[in-house]
Amino acid sequence: MTYCVALKLNAGLVFASDSRTNAGVDQIANFKKMRSFVHRGDRAIVILSSGNLSITQSAIALLEQQGRRADLLNIWNATSMYEVAGLLGGCLRQVQNQDRPFLQASNIDMSANFLIGGQIGQEAPRLFLVYSEGNFIEASENTPFFQIGEIKYGKPIIDRVIRPETSLADAVKCVLVSFDSTMRSNVSVGMPIDLACYVEGSLSLDHLRQIPEGDPYFCAISSQWSDGLRGVFSTLPEPGWVCRTPATKPDEEPSS
Repeated sequence: MTYCVALKLNAGLVFASDSRTNAGVDQIANFKKMRSFVHRGDRAIVILSSGNLSITQSAIALLEQQGRRADLLNIWNATSMYEVAGLLGGCLRQVQNQDRPFLQASNIDMSANFLIGGQIGQEAPRLFLVYSEGNFIEASENTPFFQIGEIKYGKPIIDRVIRPETSLADAVKCVLVSFDSTMRSNVSVGMPIDLACYVEGSLSLDHLRQIPEGDPYFCAISSQWSDGLRGVFSTLPEPGWVCRTPATKPDEEPSS
């Protein structure tokens, strides 16, 4: 399992992915699930992946291979992020169709999903969720973020905080809290976290960071978030309809 999240904001885009892959409690490994394609001044694209690792790696490898063919529409000559999302969906279908008979024979799950976003030329930044079938949807003002993988634990904080007008700095804090909540509840998601911030109009990717286990900033975020939650919880109004049992003093026995 994995956890990936991408946000589309007025200020730009934020991407984050964990690095844990497991096939059982005794088969745990780390694989990078973020891939970037940057031609400074022309385009900056980030892809996050979840699902069958061999499928996702092969699909991205095929996308890179197509990029070396100047006679084909590819990730380097496409004129819109919509075209790039379509290319990735096509690569995913091609790999799945190629491997399906062999994986199905061993009852192996072939599902895979991608988040792909970025900016090409003067087109505004865009963000897409590519489904396992190769089709895709685009983020909007009403839905400014996508998640793939183990999404349920980290979604509530993003739902409450993220809006199109959210700053990149606040978005990064929110994403890290989302990861902290997910990792506390699901051992299949783990460090390190790969993080990328794209500034709208920059056509470069200058803000990349890998957050390892024990990172001081992440530890501070985790600790202060936990303390803050406990503090707020203690101030919530009591449910008046709940009957409280009077406390019994140590030297008293309940009456029969």
